[in-house]
Amino acid sequence: MTSTPATPPPTIGSGHEGSISDQISAYFRGVRQGEMGALPAIGGFLVLVILFSFLDANFLTPLNFANLLTQAATLMMLAMALVFVILLGEIDLSAGVTSGVGASIFIVLVHNFDVHWIASLIIALITGFAIGSFIGVFVAKVGIPSFVVTLGLFLGFQGLQLIIIGSGGAYRIGNETPEISAIMNKNMPIWLGWTFLVIALVLAIAIALWDRARRTRAGVANRPLALMWARLGAISIAGVLFVALLSLNRAPSRGSLNGVAIETNAIEGVPIVVPIAIAILWAGTFILDRTRFGRHLYAVGGNPEAARRAGIKVASIRITAFIICSTLAVVSGIFDASRIGVVTAATGSQIVLSGVAAAVVGGVSLFGGRGRLTHAAIGALVIAVIANGLGLLGLPAGINFLVTGGVLILAAAFDAVSRKRAGGALTR
Repeated sequence: MTSTPATPPPTIGSGHEGSISDQISAYFRGVRQGEMGALPAIGGFLVLVILFSFLDANFLTPLNFANLLTQAATLMMLAMALVFVILLGEIDLSAGVTSGVGASIFIVLVHNFDVHWIASLIIALITGFAIGSFIGVFVAKVGIPSFVVTLGLFLGFQGLQLIIIGSGGAYRIGNETPEISAIMNKNMPIWLGWTFLVIALVLAIAIALWDRARRTRAGVANRPLALMWARLGAISIAGVLFVALLSLNRAPSRGSLNGVAIETNAIEGVPIVVPIAIAILWAGTFILDRTRFGRHLYAVGGNPEAARRAGIKVASIRITAFIICSTLAVVSGIFDASRIGVVTAATGSQIVLSGVAAAVVGGVSLFGGRGRLTHAAIGALVIAVIANGLGLLGLPAGINFLVTGGVLILAAAFDAVSRKRAGGALTR
């Protein structure tokens, strides 16, 4: 009796992962098993946008859309910074005050010592690097829990800011650093916004094709080519709509005088902070998805002991993650100083928990090993939409905290339930 040869797995023209329908079925199967990723956050974001657009006619205007992006930028940057340590199952409670220390050092060097703003910015970033190294060594080498180390720095750095800035002191981001002030308060020329979009799309196509070629050379399965082009097409359409909306003149009307409209200065173009944030998001995503460090980071976050037995240098991964977190935290501090226009001894002291909340709301697991930078960015947008929408409705700040806290608890519940459904432990 002859045996029947095994049926080969379904293939496509250039790969081995089945048809588009197979991919869609696999995605929804993963969702049913608890692998929801940022899906709850995206759903919540859309619900909030629809709700606030009905409650206030100004919510979906181009002016408010641009304001929403700038309002979310600081929190988005801090949330992305925290992702690197949260993926390890760690926490950095000092990230907020680290952003304040970096901003304080930057502004004092510029104002008091006449250091060029570029050199001052480099020194501030080096400070973030040093702080991250300090935290990483104490966590990875000494063995002190990250909660304890960063809580100590959270308390201590508030005193350091008082020393740097001075009690009750404040430094304005003004004439000495117009480049920094422009980050959150100025827009790119319209032509530059479209140029940035073209460059981003060309880069996205190049990386997608490079990924396929790399996987083919390694003998790894590729997804359907049509799926790649569909994804890139969706990104292109979203990008065109995004830039087109921000290219409209969003200056509010000042009415008319004797039947003649009062002229106002045009406000148009993509805010300068947007391409900066997108570039950092892209670079961080590239590191996590396409480098050995990124793969090792997820491995350590998923199971540190298994990673160690596999030969991964767990301590080095932890130290590097804290370095990246603290350095990006300084960037968020510069964003915050640019938006508010002033640096005080309290800069950054209230934002860290919102950064953690944004990451968790976006779908980053507090248990470690699961999450992406885009998830943190989406979570930051959700929290920014809540604050923006409630502000337009004129509701008190207390309602904002209550709603944000409720959304965070709901997101944490989703994470815990999804891990349980996927077979993971509900708690550690």
